Amino acid sequence: MDIDYDDVTMAIIDGLVMTPTHCAYDGCTQDLQNARGGAFCAEHERSYGDKCRIRDCRGTKVANTQACQCHQPEWRKYKLDHSRSTLSGVRRMLQRPEELNAWQPGLRQNFQPHDNNENAEIPRKNYFGPGKFYCVETITKPCGVVVAWTKFDKSESPTKILNWLGSVYPTEESQPNYLCIDKGCQVLRTTPMNGSAPNLVITDVDKNGDEYLKRAFNTQACEQLNAWLGGFDSIVKWMKSGNFNWFLHSMLFYYTNQVIQKQEQKTKIQQIVGNDDDEGEEDEEMTPVGHWDDDD
Repeated sequence: MDIDYDDVTMAIIDGLVMTPTHCAYDGCTQDLQNARGGAFCAEHERSYGDKCRIRDCRGTKVANTQACQCHQPEWRKYKLDHSRSTLSGVRRMLQRPEELNAWQPGLRQNFQPHDNNENAEIPRKNYFGPGKFYCVETITKPCGVVVAWTKFDKSESPTKILNWLGSVYPTEESQPNYLCIDKGCQVLRTTPMNGSAPNLVITDVDKNGDEYLKRAFNTQACEQLNAWLGGFDSIVKWMKSGNFNWFLHSMLFYYTNQVIQKQEQKTKIQQIVGNDDDEGEEDEEMTPVGHWDDDD
C-alpha cells in the first residue's frame, strides 16, 4: 500500500524532571514569597506566621529557625542534609562528564517511570523547604518542532497525561494519527510487522543496495529536546514558577525557530540539487551528436 507520509501525523510526548519551586503547603502551587530560603507563598506565610513548620505542630518557632524547641533535632538534620546536598551539587558542577571521583563511590542511573498509582503520594513531614514540580512534559513533532508544554506536580501519571492531551487536541480532527509516549527507541521492535501499522515502519535501501527497515518518523524527538533542556537545570532549579515559565517558554521558542530554520535550509539545498540535476539532464539532451562530415 502506497502511503503519503505528508498526510500522516505523529506527536511525541515525554517528561523531563525539572524542579522549579512552589509553595510547600498541600495542594498549593503558587510562587514563593521568598525564593531564597522560603517555603510558602505570601498567603501561607501569613497564615503560618511563627508556628513550627513540622506538620500538625502548634508550637512556636525558635528564633532564627523553622521549628519549635521540641523539633530542633529535625530542623538541624534538615539543615545538615541540605548542606551536604549543596556541596554535592558544587562538586558535580566541577566534575567532567562520566568522571568518577574518589569521593563519589558510584553513579546510579536515575529511572523515572510513569507513576501508575496516583494515590501513592507520601505526605510531607515538615514545611522546612519549598515544594517542587515533578517534571516538565513536552509534545513535539518528529521534526523537533515543539507543539506544547506543561508542568506536572507530584507525578507524571497516565491520567494527567491524558487530560493534558485532551486540552491540546480537543477535537478528533486536531488529533494526530499516532501518539508516541516514552520508549521511542523501542517503537520499531514493537510495531506489528503484519501490515496492520504500515505508517510506522518503511523500507529503505542502503549505500550497498540492500533493503532494510527503518522508522518512518523520528520518535526520539522529545528525548533530543530533553537532552538540550537538561543543560539549563542548574539555572532553573530555584526559579519562581512565573520566572521559570517565561524562561522555559523562551528557550522552547528559540529551539523551535532553530529547528524550522534547519528544515528550511535543508529544503533549499534539496531544491538546488534537484535543479542542478534537471539542468544536467537538459544539457545532455541538447548536446549535438558528433558525426563525420560527408566530405570525409
